[in-house]
Amino acid sequence: MKSFTKSKFVTTALLAAWIATPAFAQSNSNSPKDTKPASGKPSEAEMMAQMMEMGKPSEHHRILEGMVGTWTYKVKSWMTPDGSGPPMESTGKTVSKALMGGRYFTSEHSGKFEMPGPDGKMQSMDFNGISTEAYDNAKKKYVSTWIDNMSTGIMVMEGTFDPATKTLTYTGEYEPLPGMKTKARQTIKIVNHVERVMEMYETRGDKEVKVMEITYSRRS
Repeated sequence: MKSFTKSKFVTTALLAAWIATPAFAQSNSNSPKDTKPASGKPSEAEMMAQMMEMGKPSEHHRILEGMVGTWTYKVKSWMTPDGSGPPMESTGKTVSKALMGGRYFTSEHSGKFEMPGPDGKMQSMDFNGISTEAYDNAKKKYVSTWIDNMSTGIMVMEGTFDPATKTLTYTGEYEPLPGMKTKARQTIKIVNHVERVMEMYETRGDKEVKVMEITYSRRS
């Protein structure tokens, strides 16, 4: 609660300073002071009220709230260019938490990742990743970020939620190697309170290829 109050105060103060700047310049000019807002533009009070409203969690945030908890997961990943062949499989754990009064959600993922080594033999590596998810009231979009210990980039995706299928769909782009910009699509299907399934697709050439599937099971 203290964090929200402080954040709210700072945001309000910054907005007030931004609004006051042109007003101060106008009051020092030779033209008559006009307290009436320009046609079609909101007043200072209206802007403040709108910003406060934009900062409130909504029903979209409650959808994301369903991920809070501790989960075990099973991963299937396809490393071939066309996504063919048997997948590599691994397991891990995810711990998801709500931040700032349910405005943001963060998940820490840990486990083992099986991949071919320089000699072509499979080797097991420790894997750690952190994701954040939120709903941007201004953009009217869900927003997701991803970082892990196998890269140095931050993948940012935006998406929507289909209530009929209970599926979040994110799209974005990342660059695993210099000049290799890759379009990605991620779906997260909420099967029920204790299970959800994530699928990741990449666009390779003119074809979309499924590269990963993760099944999450909530720990009791």
